[in-house]
Amino acid sequence: MGQSVLLPCLGLACSLLLLLGGSEGLGSRGKNWGPQEEDQGAVAEGGPWGRARYEALKKHFGAVGALSKQYWQLLACKVWQEGCEEEQEEDESSPRPGWSLPLVGQDYLEILSAWYCSFGKCCETGDCRVVNNITGLELDLSGQLHGQHLAKEVVVRAVQGFLQSPRPEKALVLSFHGWSGTGKNFVARMVASHLYRDGLKSECVRMFISLFHFPHHNYVDSYKVQLKKQISETIQLCKQSLFIFDEAEKLHFGLLDAIKPFMARYDNKGQVDYRRSIFLFLSNIGGNTINEVALDFWRAGRAREEISLEFLEQQLRLELLEPADNGYARSHFLEENLIDFFVPFLPLEYRHVKLCARDAFLARGLPYTEAALDEVARMMVFVPKEEKLFSAQGCKSVSQRINYFLP
Repeated sequence: MGQSVLLPCLGLACSLLLLLGGSEGLGSRGKNWGPQEEDQGAVAEGGPWGRARYEALKKHFGAVGALSKQYWQLLACKVWQEGCEEEQEEDESSPRPGWSLPLVGQDYLEILSAWYCSFGKCCETGDCRVVNNITGLELDLSGQLHGQHLAKEVVVRAVQGFLQSPRPEKALVLSFHGWSGTGKNFVARMVASHLYRDGLKSECVRMFISLFHFPHHNYVDSYKVQLKKQISETIQLCKQSLFIFDEAEKLHFGLLDAIKPFMARYDNKGQVDYRRSIFLFLSNIGGNTINEVALDFWRAGRAREEISLEFLEQQLRLELLEPADNGYARSHFLEENLIDFFVPFLPLEYRHVKLCARDAFLARGLPYTEAALDEVARMMVFVPKEEKLFSAQGCKSVSQRINYFLP
C-alpha cells in the first residue's frame, strides 16, 4: 500500500477510534480509577466484587465491539459502497441488542465520509468528485486571463446558467476561436479544474487532440466507433461530463457528424441522458477575422473593450460558413444550431504579454522587475509589420522564456 493510500487509512482508523471512544459505557460517563482503586481491584480479583467487575467490563467491551462493527459497516457502505446489502439483511433478520447508532455518531460518520472522499474517488460514479466552483472560476479568469473581456464574460455566464438550469434541453456547446496562445487551452483547463476536483485527470473529463487521437483519415470509421463509445461510457459514469476537442478545425467532418447526436436536443429515446454534458471546441478558425476587428478598433482610437460579442459572432459565422475544407462547414454544425456560444479570443498586446510574464515568475516563486518583464515581452514577435501591435504567439512560450533570467 502506497503512502498516499496509507495516510488516509491511518487517519480514518484514528478518527474511528476517537469516535468510538465517545460511546464508553453506552451513554454513561464512566469512572477513572486512581492508583489506590487499581490496587484494591487487583487484591479483590478473586472475590465476588472482582468477579462482578470483570463480567461488567467484559460486557462493556462486547458492546463496544458490536458498536465498532456497526460503525465500520456503515462507513464501508457510505464510502466504498460495500456491504450495504449485508447490513440491510442483518437489520431485518436480527434486531440490535437494545441500542442504535447515536445521532452524534451519524454526524461524525458524515464528516469521516466527506474527509475520506477528499483523497480519492469513493463511489462507483464520478459524480462525487464534481465541485462546480463557479466563484473560483470567475475569480481565476479575472486574475489570470489577460486581454479577454469577452471570453471571461461568456464562459462564466454560459457555464453558470447551464449548471443552474434544473432541466436543460441539450448539452452545452461552446466554440473557442482565436490565434494560438491567446488562452483557449488555458480557459478549457481552468473550466475542468473548477468543475471537477481532479481537473483534467477526472474520469468525468475527456480531452481529444485532433492530430494526436485521430491522425489518419483512412481510419475515420474506426475513430467514429471508438469516439462514440468513449463519450457514451463517460456519460454513463458521470451525468455531468466535460469533453474538450483541441484543434477542432482539423477534425474530420465524419467525426463531428458522429458526435452531433450527443449535442442535439434530447429526444428521450436513448438510454443515456446526455443533457448535462459540456462540449468545448478549440479552434484557430476565425482568428484572422477577430484580429482584423481588433486592429480596426485600434486604428479608430477605440478601446478593445468596446468590441461586442454580437458583432464578432456575426463575423465568425460568415467565416465558418465559407465552403472551405473544414469540418465545421461540412458537418452543418451552424445550420443545426448545435453551438450555443461562440467565444472569441482577441489577439494579445505588449501589455498583456508582460502580465503573462509576471504570472510565470510568480508561479515559480521567482522575483521579477519591470525591466525583466519588458525584456521577456521584447523577445516575442509582434504583428502587423507596421504597427507591431499583436503578439504572433500570444503568451505561448512565455513561461519557457523566463528560463533566460534564471541564475
